[in-house]
Amino acid sequence: MTARKSKKNTPKPKATLICIIFMTMFLAELLFYTWCRVQYIGAGYEISSATEHHQALITLQNNLKIELASLKSPERIAKIAKNQLGLLTPTREQMIIIP
Repeated sequence: MTARKSKKNTPKPKATLICIIFMTMFLAELLFYTWCRVQYIGAGYEISSATEHHQALITLQNNLKIELASLKSPERIAKIAKNQLGLLTPTREQMIIIP
Protein backbone atom coordinates (compact mmCIF):
# COMPACT_ATOMS: atom_id res chain seq x y z
CA MET A 1 0.00 0.00 0.00
CA THR A 2 2.78 2.41 0.65
CA ALA A 3 4.04 1.91 -2.86
CA ARG A 4 0.70 3.01 -4.24
CA LYS A 5 0.59 6.12 -2.08
CA SER A 6 4.06 7.17 -3.15
CA LYS A 7 3.05 6.80 -6.81
CA LYS A 8 0.05 9.04 -6.31
CA ASN A 9 2.13 11.78 -4.69
CA THR A 10 4.78 11.96 -7.42
CA PRO A 11 3.80 14.29 -10.23
CA LYS A 12 3.60 12.92 -13.73
CA PRO A 13 6.20 14.18 -16.24
CA LYS A 14 3.45 15.39 -18.61
CA ALA A 15 1.79 17.48 -15.89
CA THR A 16 5.16 18.95 -14.89
CA LEU A 17 5.88 19.91 -18.50
CA ILE A 18 2.48 21.63 -18.82
CA CYS A 19 3.08 23.47 -15.55
CA ILE A 20 6.52 24.66 -16.76
CA ILE A 21 5.03 25.82 -20.07
CA PHE A 22 2.30 27.82 -18.30
CA MET A 23 4.82 29.38 -15.89
CA THR A 24 7.06 30.34 -18.82
CA MET A 25 4.12 31.91 -20.66
CA PHE A 26 3.11 33.79 -17.50
CA LEU A 27 6.62 35.16 -17.01
CA ALA A 28 6.84 36.14 -20.68
CA GLU A 29 3.55 38.04 -20.42
CA LEU A 30 4.71 39.69 -17.20
CA LEU A 31 7.97 40.82 -18.83
CA PHE A 32 6.09 42.11 -21.88
CA TYR A 33 3.68 44.07 -19.68
CA THR A 34 6.60 45.57 -17.73
CA TRP A 35 8.37 46.55 -20.96
CA CYS A 36 5.18 48.23 -22.25
CA ARG A 37 4.80 50.22 -19.03
CA VAL A 38 8.43 51.37 -19.16
CA GLN A 39 7.99 52.50 -22.78
CA TYR A 40 4.75 54.30 -21.85
CA ILE A 41 6.42 56.21 -19.01
CA GLY A 42 9.42 57.07 -21.20
CA ALA A 43 7.12 58.44 -23.89
CA GLY A 44 5.36 60.54 -21.26
CA TYR A 45 8.66 62.06 -20.17
CA GLU A 46 9.58 62.81 -23.79
CA ILE A 47 6.23 64.50 -24.41
CA SER A 48 6.62 66.59 -21.25
CA SER A 49 10.12 67.65 -22.27
CA ALA A 50 8.99 68.54 -25.79
CA THR A 51 6.09 70.58 -24.39
CA GLU A 52 8.44 72.56 -22.13
CA HIS A 53 10.80 73.17 -25.07
CA HIS A 54 7.86 74.32 -27.20
CA GLN A 55 6.75 76.79 -24.53
CA ALA A 56 10.30 78.15 -24.25
CA LEU A 57 10.42 78.66 -28.03
CA ILE A 58 7.06 80.45 -28.01
CA THR A 59 8.32 82.79 -25.27
CA LEU A 60 11.49 83.47 -27.25
CA GLN A 61 9.46 84.16 -30.39
CA ASN A 62 7.26 86.65 -28.55
CA ASN A 63 10.33 88.42 -27.14
CA LEU A 64 11.86 88.61 -30.61
CA LYS A 65 8.64 90.08 -32.03
CA ILE A 66 8.70 92.79 -29.37
CA GLU A 67 12.36 93.54 -30.08
CA LEU A 68 11.70 93.70 -33.83
CA ALA A 69 8.84 96.13 -33.30
CA SER A 70 11.05 98.38 -31.19
CA LEU A 71 13.86 98.26 -33.78
CA LYS A 72 11.43 99.18 -36.58
CA SER A 73 9.95 102.18 -34.74
CA PRO A 74 10.07 105.39 -36.81
CA GLU A 75 11.33 107.44 -33.84
CA ARG A 76 14.37 105.19 -33.46
CA ILE A 77 15.12 105.27 -37.19
CA ALA A 78 14.83 109.09 -37.28
CA LYS A 79 17.14 109.40 -34.26
CA ILE A 80 19.79 107.19 -35.90
CA ALA A 81 19.46 109.10 -39.18
CA LYS A 82 20.02 112.46 -37.45
CA ASN A 83 22.67 111.51 -34.89
CA GLN A 84 24.77 108.84 -36.56
CA LEU A 85 24.29 109.51 -40.27
CA GLY A 86 23.92 113.29 -40.16
CA LEU A 87 20.76 113.33 -42.28
CA LEU A 88 18.30 116.23 -42.15
CA THR A 89 14.68 116.58 -43.09
CA PRO A 90 14.50 117.81 -46.70
CA THR A 91 13.28 121.35 -47.42
CA ARG A 92 10.55 122.16 -49.94
CA GLU A 93 13.13 123.04 -52.59
CA GLN A 94 14.80 119.66 -52.24
CA MET A 95 11.55 117.70 -52.65
CA ILE A 96 10.51 116.49 -56.09
CA ILE A 97 6.91 115.40 -56.41
CA ILE A 98 6.46 112.52 -58.83
CA PRO A 99 3.08 112.53 -60.59
